[in-house]
Amino acid sequence: MHYRPFGKTQRLLSVFTLGTMRYLSSEENAVATVQQAVSLGVNHLETARGYGKSEQYLGAALQSRLPLTRDQLCITTKLPPTADAAQMERWIDESLERLNLDYLDCLAIHGLNTWEHLAWVQAADGCMQAVQRAVADGRVQHVGFSTHGFLELILAAIATDLFEFVNLHYTYFFQRHGAAVELAHQKGMGVLIISPADKGGLLYTPSQTLSALCAPLSPLEFNYRFLLSDRRITTLSLGAANPAEVAPSLQFADRTDSLTLVEQQILERLQSHQSATLATDLCSQCYACLPCPEEIHIPEVLRLRNLTIAYDMTQFGQYRYRMFENAGHWFPGNRADRCTECGDCLPRCPNALNIPKLLEETHARLQGTGRRRLWDI
Repeated sequence: MHYRPFGKTQRLLSVFTLGTMRYLSSEENAVATVQQAVSLGVNHLETARGYGKSEQYLGAALQSRLPLTRDQLCITTKLPPTADAAQMERWIDESLERLNLDYLDCLAIHGLNTWEHLAWVQAADGCMQAVQRAVADGRVQHVGFSTHGFLELILAAIATDLFEFVNLHYTYFFQRHGAAVELAHQKGMGVLIISPADKGGLLYTPSQTLSALCAPLSPLEFNYRFLLSDRRITTLSLGAANPAEVAPSLQFADRTDSLTLVEQQILERLQSHQSATLATDLCSQCYACLPCPEEIHIPEVLRLRNLTIAYDMTQFGQYRYRMFENAGHWFPGNRADRCTECGDCLPRCPNALNIPKLLEETHARLQGTGRRRLWDI
């Protein structure tokens, strides 16, 4: 296992973090999953108030026999943004009680996804008032935020200088947030990548097309290598549901060197194949088409189309597409069939794409039934 400084916190974190959203089947399973991860060198354990019984289960795991002592572990929990400082105060104390801890190594504002959330954070009497009190009295050591928001919002949140780390989405198949990774690095912030295997493309169940393009690596291995070779990134979230799911990903935990010639050739092959396959229908992800009067997240819809057509990532495309209108600010935007063909986006597209036609086609390819979030089950 390799370790990297978590930005200005100066905590050395394992390059894989155990995220605890998926180990919720039982306390016994949760404890065993944590024990397995820590025994293999993971020293960063991350949970959230919103993950069902995850905090309680992690608290039980921390009371079990672990090969690392408390001061060798970094424990992070995440609490939602709120305009009510008193509410945040209660949440901090409740999280500490559930985790059986006297202090949190890291506290993240969970889901800083909208401009309203950012306003709450910046307000003099908002949630950061309680967070800063907790830092002053030792209940919290370091403060950051997690986000599923748009790039402009993430950049603005980083620029406040209120935070020491950020958790965000960024993978080979979603590079839109590269500017946020760079700004965070310039600000000396730690960077945690959210769900690079699952929301990064369901890369543990790749299509034959994608597997062939990434050979001799697997698509999952290539994506891990793309991220771990980037020194601006501290750690990748590993959301194991049980002990058996921990070890497979950790086989890459010492592969943090620069991309090899073979890996650079894979990158070039993926890029050239996408360009050739999509030709003049390739969406370049410039986001110039927004805003849409019908609040369709046009770039994300067309990104899913890019991946589906170029790499046969249909399963992933359907998984993400059906989240539109079902996940609120965690995955904003309406479905593509809301398009009224108003034409507002057409003159803004530098590639002259027939966006209404592509939206209609993508909806036909990817529409599916919604599903509930795991922690709501």
